[in-house]
Amino acid sequence: MPGETFFKKTILPSGLRVMTEHMPQVRSVALGYWLGVGSRDEDDDVGGMSHFIEHLLFKGTKNRSSREISEAFDTLGAEFNAFTAKEYTCYYTRLIDQHVETGIEILSDMIQNPLFATDDIQSERKVVLEEINLHEDSPDERIHDLFMEALWPTHALGKPILGHAETVDSFTAEDVLGYYRQEYIPKNMILAVAGNVDHDMIVEFAQKHFTSSGGDRVGRKHIAPHVEKKLDVYTKKTEQAHICLGTEAIPANDNRRYTLSILDNILGGGMSSRLFQEIREKRGLAYSTYSYHSLYAETGMVAAYAGTAPDNTEQVIKLVQEQIEGLANGSATDEEIYRAKESIKGHLVLGLESTGRRMTRLGKLEITDSEILSLDALVEKIDAVTRAGVTELAQELFKPEKMVLTVIGPFELEKLAHLA
Repeated sequence: MPGETFFKKTILPSGLRVMTEHMPQVRSVALGYWLGVGSRDEDDDVGGMSHFIEHLLFKGTKNRSSREISEAFDTLGAEFNAFTAKEYTCYYTRLIDQHVETGIEILSDMIQNPLFATDDIQSERKVVLEEINLHEDSPDERIHDLFMEALWPTHALGKPILGHAETVDSFTAEDVLGYYRQEYIPKNMILAVAGNVDHDMIVEFAQKHFTSSGGDRVGRKHIAPHVEKKLDVYTKKTEQAHICLGTEAIPANDNRRYTLSILDNILGGGMSSRLFQEIREKRGLAYSTYSYHSLYAETGMVAAYAGTAPDNTEQVIKLVQEQIEGLANGSATDEEIYRAKESIKGHLVLGLESTGRRMTRLGKLEITDSEILSLDALVEKIDAVTRAGVTELAQELFKPEKMVLTVIGPFELEKLAHLA
């Protein structure tokens, strides 16, 4: 099986999965606890809870205060942080190899023994509410949440990771503890480690410091959402109009995910991409324009973004539409496909020289039940993408009746209705 030669995996009696990748050429280690819980797992009345608990785990444990946690990592010269996504949450650190047991011990303590003190919940609630306010005041970031909501208005994947102010403001200590006990169980966790480590040693440290047990992983309902053509305009007095145009894509386990990476790269993946060249370089209509894609268990999304002066909004939307339609009509060239392949392979190889990227790859792919391939196998998959495959996928995805357009700017919906 691909991957067996470059990583090792052990499932502890508790259900915790321990995964390691040995990198003998480095002196650093990246390690992270990955949990299969994110914003898609939240009921409407606890929207934002996964992210809220991520914050709270830094507020102290039964064994050490928040300050002691920070001082411990600072003393080690370590990086440490966490993040929440739609399908997972991760707590991680990167440190030198001689301190790996200490890193595992502290992260294990944070995950197993959070205090969830009432005062901490109240104070961190204010912090998260400020984070939500900041996000909503940043239209270049907010536009992507609004696009997801428009794309999947009734599906769990359309929920914002931060939640909404009204739900976060209503969280009680009982809500927090109940959600934590339901989701933070060993069978829903992975300890992923990459760097100058020995697998058996990491397993020993995990068994020593991660002693929680019990609980079963809650299965998700994987229902593919229905997507329809839509235009949403959010009227806001901004200096720039922010545009997001896209549609649903393929799920994470679809073999065409490599083809999608090529298609995305050609559309807006770099400075030589169509969006960058047509909108920024040739016409100077935007400073920032790009495309991106995300893949999930039962579906995915692909979208193009541009920020432009309000007076140029219609022109930029038409230019984005033209590039998307062109790819669906088979205009991708052999040169573009070659350049995209080499770009993706180059970024892949450079990225995997990092212990952090290697750890992230192990944890993310395992927690989402995805295939973990070796670098050579990945390169083969990328090289196997054909021009015909790119065109076929573009035709399948970029159907006019499924295109979703979301705009933030100082105008009303009627101004752009003819473009939808």
